[in-house]
Amino acid sequence: MIHTLIPEGYASFVAFIGILFAFLTTITATAKLSRYLPKDAGRDFAHDGKLSAGKPRGAGIIFVLAFVAAALLFVPYSTENTIYLVLVVICMMTGFLDDASKSPWGEYKKGFLDLCVAALVAITFLHYNSSVVELAMFGVKFTMHPVVFALLAVVLVWTSVNVTNCSDGVDGLSGTLTIITLMTIYMIDQIKAVSGDFSFSILLFAVCILGYLWYNATPSRLLMGDAGSRAMGLFISIAILKTGCPFLYILVALVLILDGGLGLLKVSLIRFLKIHILNHVRTPLHDHVRKVWNWSNTQTVFRFAIIQIILSAAVIYAVR
Repeated sequence: MIHTLIPEGYASFVAFIGILFAFLTTITATAKLSRYLPKDAGRDFAHDGKLSAGKPRGAGIIFVLAFVAAALLFVPYSTENTIYLVLVVICMMTGFLDDASKSPWGEYKKGFLDLCVAALVAITFLHYNSSVVELAMFGVKFTMHPVVFALLAVVLVWTSVNVTNCSDGVDGLSGTLTIITLMTIYMIDQIKAVSGDFSFSILLFAVCILGYLWYNATPSRLLMGDAGSRAMGLFISIAILKTGCPFLYILVALVLILDGGLGLLKVSLIRFLKIHILNHVRTPLHDHVRKVWNWSNTQTVFRFAIIQIILSAAVIYAVR
């Protein structure tokens, strides 16, 4: 790792180079390798889903691997962070293999794999960190029983992976919302002076997503697929756990939760409990606002982003 090879006084310069490396590697690799990605077949039930047919899909494999390379080179080594990188790659690969498969993987198969990754994140986190939880907006700390903490962490990780995945359906939407959420978490880290080097990994991941968005802004040239959205959701969950304030996830990712999560809730209630809700609301919500409210793709991205920015600003001020 480069950080270990130079005097400590140059750490800021190395971080600067790392950010440039992450962005340039992402845009260069995307330009060179996108032709080798599987092609999207379009989606029958999504609003304007057929417009994506024929575009390279699964670009998440490119920006996630660019992030991993940048993190290994420019973030000081720790076993904990390395395990998280491995888990992000695993989550990305399960998504990419689904993207590349001629027959989409079933919901239960993907859900089970997500559950396994979530359990590994919870075990890793508890091994290297305490189960102390802070309600940051109220200045209250308490110690949660490790088993209870682990179960809630699994729920957090699984939820984050799947709601982020479900929010991916409009050019630039899930990537933009993820960047806003990650930068909010980064600001919380700075306010709370969270120790460790994971916060710099947040910057690198956000920069790599920006490199992807260079090609994904409307009209997009390629799509991240499950390879990108699942990895983003996993990384968000790890980042919020590392703040020591995991309940802030509800606010810093609220638009992602509502956009992707309402569909999951709606389908689950119908399938398992025969309860019908939101009968007149299309899910994900980004399909509802485009189909029913006639928002353009650009309006959807900007307005969803504006809502999350306002929420994030309020959270940052309250934590401060």
